[in-house]
Amino acid sequence: MKKLSRKTFFKGLALGTISLPLAIRSCGGKNLAQDSGPNIITGKKYKWKMTTTWPPDFPALGEGCNLFAQWVEEMSAGRMQIQVFGGGELVPPLEAFNAVRSGAAEIGHGAGYYWKGLLPAAQFFASIPFGMNAQQMNAWLYSGGGLELWEKLYADVGLVPFPGGNTGVQMGGWFNREINSIEDFKGLKMRIPGVGSKVLKKAGGAPVLLPGGELYTGLERGVIDATEWIGPYHDYKMGFYQIAKYYYTPGWHEAGTTLEFFINKPKFDALEPDLQAILRTAAARVNVWMLSEFEAKNTIYLEKLIDEKVDIRKFPDEVLATLRQYNEEALQEEIAGDPLSREAYASYDAFRKKAASWAKLTEKVFYNSLQI
Repeated sequence: MKKLSRKTFFKGLALGTISLPLAIRSCGGKNLAQDSGPNIITGKKYKWKMTTTWPPDFPALGEGCNLFAQWVEEMSAGRMQIQVFGGGELVPPLEAFNAVRSGAAEIGHGAGYYWKGLLPAAQFFASIPFGMNAQQMNAWLYSGGGLELWEKLYADVGLVPFPGGNTGVQMGGWFNREINSIEDFKGLKMRIPGVGSKVLKKAGGAPVLLPGGELYTGLERGVIDATEWIGPYHDYKMGFYQIAKYYYTPGWHEAGTTLEFFINKPKFDALEPDLQAILRTAAARVNVWMLSEFEAKNTIYLEKLIDEKVDIRKFPDEVLATLRQYNEEALQEEIAGDPLSREAYASYDAFRKKAASWAKLTEKVFYNSLQI
């Protein structure tokens, strides 16, 4: 083999025109291409597609996906490039899960409760009513065994999940009727996902699952009478205050919703170990960034909604108590017929109870002392 000049060697390695094994052989080193060890960096380049459930460049959610792609490219020195497609650009928003499983895209972003019809246990890794907040969800996933269980669940359908953002505590939603008693939910057509949809149904409402990009039109045209979404930042941007009369708190249905990246498992397993680590690291960075973005922007946009004279109301205590009762019934029904859901909820609930004991002694006491 012809020996390369120093200049040609480094230029080719930087541009990717010379693979690492070839470069080493040109310097008289061992032929690493013949080494089957797990830590070989081949210099191979990847161009992946990500499909999401959000409109293109959607604030925080879509932006987080764009940042993920940017950070992966930077950390991999250009070896991996990911093109991000908003919901509807590659496949319909709620088809992202199947698109990644089939290999139509290598990676997706959404929330586990969107796949409830395909994989009921997935919703427990997003959010359940009256459940854990963002920091508790992160603690369960990263340090309480939740992520290992999640990985096991998704491996059975050919996917690898990563926590990929959190909305924090949400608002209760936008309504065109007052909610003074549980009776006011009867006949209410409301956009709400996951176990919350079953709770609404028990209260006499009619749950509807619509992607985020269709909510304004649905509410404006009367397809739905109410919608929950996230909180002041997004809700202001989406203009709900222009077409709904009442803005209710708290978000009993989603106290800290974990979003997710999910990757085609055969594609992920075929990657070099450093690229696998880069994907995990970028996802963890998005997980922190997105929660921070919502927390920072919600404070700003709450003031904007107040300036718009939005009628912000609290659900009556007796309404929340009844919804909590319906939630316990709904959860038992969810896990009764599905062993995977039963396993996921057992882990979730055990951690939730421990976290609640700690929170009662610390956070609850602290917030009560502030009298807010």
